[in-house]
Amino acid sequence: MHRSGDVILGGLFQIHFFSSYPDMYFTSKPKEPTCHGFDILGFRKAQTMAFAINEINRNSNLLPNVTLGYSLYDNCLQLGIGFRAALALVSGQEEQVDLPETCVGTPPVLGIVGDSSSTRCIAISSVLGLYRVPMVSYFATCSCLSDRQKFPSFFRTIPSDSFQVRAVIQILKRFGWTWAGLLISDDDYGLNAARSFQSDLSQSGAGCLAYLEILPWGEDPAELRRIVDVMKKSTARVVIVFAHESHMINIMEEVVRQNVIGLQWIASEAWTSAAVLQTPRLMPYLGGTLGIAIRRGEIPGLREFLLQTHPDLYHNNSFENSMVNLFWEHTFECRFSPPPAGWLEAGGALCTGQEDLEKVETEFLDISDLRPEYNVYKAVYSLAYALHDMLQCESGRGPFSNHSCGSLQRLEPWQLVYYLGKVNFSTPFGDQVLFDENGDALPIYDIMNWLWLPDGKTKLQTVGEVKKLPLKGEELTLDEDKIFWNFEFKEPPRSVCSESCPPGTRMARKRGQPVCCFDCILCSEGKISNKTDSTECSSCPEDFWSSPQRDHCVPKITEFLSYDEPLGICLTATSLLGTFICAVVLGIFVHHRQTPIVRANNSELSFQLLLSLKLCFLCSLLFIGRPKLWTCQLRHAAFGISFVLCVSCILVKTMVVLAVFKASKPGGEASLKWFGAVQQRGTVLVLTCVQATICTAWIVSASPAPHKNTQYYNDKIVYECVVGSTVGFSVLLGYIGLLAVLSYLLAFLARNLPDSFNEAKLITFSMLIFCAVWVAFVPAYISSPGKYADAVEVFAILASSFGLLMTLFGPKCYIILIRPEKNTKKAIMGRGTK
Repeated sequence: MHRSGDVILGGLFQIHFFSSYPDMYFTSKPKEPTCHGFDILGFRKAQTMAFAINEINRNSNLLPNVTLGYSLYDNCLQLGIGFRAALALVSGQEEQVDLPETCVGTPPVLGIVGDSSSTRCIAISSVLGLYRVPMVSYFATCSCLSDRQKFPSFFRTIPSDSFQVRAVIQILKRFGWTWAGLLISDDDYGLNAARSFQSDLSQSGAGCLAYLEILPWGEDPAELRRIVDVMKKSTARVVIVFAHESHMINIMEEVVRQNVIGLQWIASEAWTSAAVLQTPRLMPYLGGTLGIAIRRGEIPGLREFLLQTHPDLYHNNSFENSMVNLFWEHTFECRFSPPPAGWLEAGGALCTGQEDLEKVETEFLDISDLRPEYNVYKAVYSLAYALHDMLQCESGRGPFSNHSCGSLQRLEPWQLVYYLGKVNFSTPFGDQVLFDENGDALPIYDIMNWLWLPDGKTKLQTVGEVKKLPLKGEELTLDEDKIFWNFEFKEPPRSVCSESCPPGTRMARKRGQPVCCFDCILCSEGKISNKTDSTECSSCPEDFWSSPQRDHCVPKITEFLSYDEPLGICLTATSLLGTFICAVVLGIFVHHRQTPIVRANNSELSFQLLLSLKLCFLCSLLFIGRPKLWTCQLRHAAFGISFVLCVSCILVKTMVVLAVFKASKPGGEASLKWFGAVQQRGTVLVLTCVQATICTAWIVSASPAPHKNTQYYNDKIVYECVVGSTVGFSVLLGYIGLLAVLSYLLAFLARNLPDSFNEAKLITFSMLIFCAVWVAFVPAYISSPGKYADAVEVFAILASSFGLLMTLFGPKCYIILIRPEKNTKKAIMGRGTK
């Protein structure tokens, strides 16, 4: 089909489905192939290009004073025929293309709209790219055509498969389908789509492929049976197909034979709108299919233009009329004269040319679902706007060498390629058209759903769109309420290799399987995962621990010897009881201070001993409760000084007993002058001051301090007082032990003195208990963790304090309260009645 003009645009369309090559043997001249099987939709695409050019020629604002023409060719769905047609367009070998005798002017065609196949576009653009002849395809989607090094002058108004692949991946993400099968055709379209899909799916982390199968060309029952067996055995419920409708027809025959139901199909744009698959026989299997479809558009005035299609009975334009006549014969099932032999006898009718297009049902006039035609429309306008922008160039401000511009008289295709890359306009339907650096248009797809109606009919409905915005990136819009799901519960299916790992677990990949197949492993203690499908567990901060569910961190339990717990309550009560008993004993001694048993062996030392024992009982309270700096410093100092004061009093008492016994012998009176009241007080004070000095030096050099210990338990913080200096603590205990041992030895020497009430025996026994308690304390303290170390120390303090209290003052209180008859000087001296 040809129309003359100032500038000619070429077009490649599929007007016939099939072609046959005649026998070329024994012929002097090769014959042209014969095309047959009229494609009415392909003819409508060609007419859409003619309509767009007519519309542009009528538009005074676009290419004023320039008339566009066209030369449209049939590719017969064959690479060889389409390639020859493209070369004919750019070389100007057709008789209908007239050039001036000087051959000066524009080339035969300035650009080509087409082709519909990726394979043909790859072959044609490889050659046209050498001469920078622009080619704008309306249907070739192979992502390989975005390679600017190989195809420098190729553009397209349909999104590439790379975007279609990303659109499918977005749908998978939307419904959480991480486990899917992929079927592809064995051609550039399928193989490149599979390569792009695998790459993008891996990078996005949106899922994995359960299987990848290549559909055979033609019928191959064994291979089709094998592929369907793989689909049936797989746990993937979603099947994605990048193939042509002819492949789908073959595979669906086997799906029906094996009755493989319960699959969610996702269709590529190549078969989304295939009416041949939307049949009552296949809808139980394909119902609910989600598909990527070319953007549907509206072209005002196209139907009126199509209605003007009419055969030329007078052959004013035999080249164009031949196509129209073929369309007319196909539509009205008639033939123009002369008809083939036997046509009339078989019931065929002659075409009159007066038939009415509006009175016949034909897809040719159905413009309710314009998709490839809309892309053809945009392709023609892209070339027109590029030419318009080039002709608007001001001399001296052009983009070419020396700031030159292109001119209508000497147009070069490579100049149009430059301006095509700058095109930016909007269609009457409201879509923005522009090309990126790879020649790809701003991509947009409709999301289609195959609806199976209750009456058995089918409907292809739009349920969303996916598009790329200039500044916002890709955007998927879905109306999920409109989607028909061909499943029992009318809900999206689950298609995962492994169910999501809940918070508190991590994914552990199964060996030898894709990353989507994994086990869920509970996080170890002290680690958590607070997200679904976490690949690893994160450690909690130092003062926190994992919850039982391992999904969040909780503050660690702070453990210390508390007043609230039973152990702390018992020790506190025991300490207060000991303090109370000391107070009672002190009261008894004060009340009976004039009695012989109280006055014997220096009653003042007894009072000091009772006060020091009371301090020993009270200092144990410093070991209970939350450790603080002052309690940590005070507890050991109070403990050390109190016990040294106590043991010093006992030591002085023992020394007084020995001095009295020695003074009772002839010549021993002089020894008593060294153990008067002042000397006794002074000795106690000096011995106590030594311990106070040790404590001061310890606190100043390496002070005890509260410390959060995490070594004993992982899930607890043991709040304890560290001694700061082990040497200081050892010296403190060692000094107490030294005085205790010295007291024990002196008391042991005086144990057989002749007095009836010999206090040396009581001191010996008390020191024996005291030393036994503290010798046992050391290993128990070292081996006890956390608060139990404090409890051991408190127990040692209370046990030794009660031992001293009971052994030293128990017998005396017994005599004072129960046996007062023994509380006499004679009884004490051993001269009373027994």
